[in-house]
Amino acid sequence: MHPIIRNIAAFLIGFIVGGFLNWLTITYLSPMFGVPEGVDPNDFDSIKAHIQQYEWKHFVAPFAAHCVGSLSGAFICSKVAAKYHLGLSLGIAFLFIIPGAAMIASLNSPMWFNVLDLVVAYFPMAYLGWVLAGMKK
Repeated sequence: MHPIIRNIAAFLIGFIVGGFLNWLTITYLSPMFGVPEGVDPNDFDSIKAHIQQYEWKHFVAPFAAHCVGSLSGAFICSKVAAKYHLGLSLGIAFLFIIPGAAMIASLNSPMWFNVLDLVVAYFPMAYLGWVLAGMKK
């Protein structure tokens, strides 16, 4: 397979797998921590209206999902790509951080979570995925 085609495929596969695992983590981890009284977790407006009632435990699932998505997407991308492994892995993180930052901006979540999520969950996890894929020599 031509290296460019392989890199494009690697990026798309990494993005899709990372997105799926992000969704899976949110879907199955969130119920373990519950939501504050009166919040409909399937309604964005309800979450936004009650965000100040959220405790640290309610932010575990989104943070974990963002970490899992970036890490797994970068790992898969690095394993499949022909070259430019690190750049493609960080590209996965870039695609994940855009909606993450948009969500943070629209929710008015606590500053400690905003900083933790944006600083730790995306680019460092993508870098770790690249390292775990064995691309760092």
